Amino acid sequence: MRHPGPTSGLVAYLDEEPVGWCAVEPRTAYPNLRGSRVSWAGRAEDKDDPGMWAVTCFVTRPGFRRRGVMGVLAAAAVDFARDRGAKALEAYAMIVLPGQDVAWGELHVGSQGTFADAGFTEVSRPSKRRVVMRVDF
Repeated sequence: MRHPGPTSGLVAYLDEEPVGWCAVEPRTAYPNLRGSRVSWAGRAEDKDDPGMWAVTCFVTRPGFRRRGVMGVLAAAAVDFARDRGAKALEAYAMIVLPGQDVAWGELHVGSQGTFADAGFTEVSRPSKRRVVMRVDF
């Protein structure tokens, strides 16, 4: 696992070939989160707390999907944020039920199960299909 910049994200490699990427930074680096209903429904936290970090998206190369790349990146994001002084790390994941079809591209934010497997717990359910997951340090 390598990261391309000081806090911009993580790149997953298989041998020397990049196979996936995830965006992980302080939550304040994502201005669109500030006004997002998904991020804040039912919550009254400080939106400008620099100690709060967020995982906002994943990209997995074709040919490497459904091979656990997203799970490896989610777990690495926990260490990445903790090592850089984060108080907590959040994700705004999709709820995927067994046997449910998910439209292509919807899972770019990750699934509830992926984050649960990486140690995140549910904070809120802003909609029928989205869940805010979080790990506190």
